[in-house]
Amino acid sequence: MSTATPGTQAADDLSRNFAFTTRLDAIVAWGRRNSLWPLPYGTACCGIELMSVMGPKYDLARFGAEVVRFSPRQSDLLVVAGTITEKMAPVLVRIYEQMLEPRFVISMGACASSGGFYRAYHVLQGCDMVIPVDVYVPGCPPTPEAVLDGIMVLQKMIKDHAPRPWRDNWKNPYDQAR
Repeated sequence: MSTATPGTQAADDLSRNFAFTTRLDAIVAWGRRNSLWPLPYGTACCGIELMSVMGPKYDLARFGAEVVRFSPRQSDLLVVAGTITEKMAPVLVRIYEQMLEPRFVISMGACASSGGFYRAYHVLQGCDMVIPVDVYVPGCPPTPEAVLDGIMVLQKMIKDHAPRPWRDNWKNPYDQAR
């Protein structure tokens, strides 16, 4: 291992000894998938399970998603964990719209994915009715292992540049200009 100082002749000579070749989009995808900044939107028991994933036993930091932000303008991954009521839906849409591009969404648990066992007028029957969802994590509540699996599925989607037509065709359901 060389101890060449950057900007010196030794560093310049060392840099001529190797070549790093790849595609630019592969480097960008590598950076995106290994530095997700989640915004937890926990409204029920799934929020507690999400907290355990962030703890030392399951260590979400291994997947590059430990920088939890509670501001949508500093996040690129929205984790919807719990029951979403009809009154919360416009707030969820506003949070989604304020997030950084590219933005990703994980729907965690039965309530966020399908309304759960709440078949009532006030409960949204899945957050995908108002925002596009990339990964669904099943369970009531889902295990921490299932949440980690959902993160890994999302990372694979980012790596493979998987097309997301549900996101590209999304329109704000609360937009007044309709």
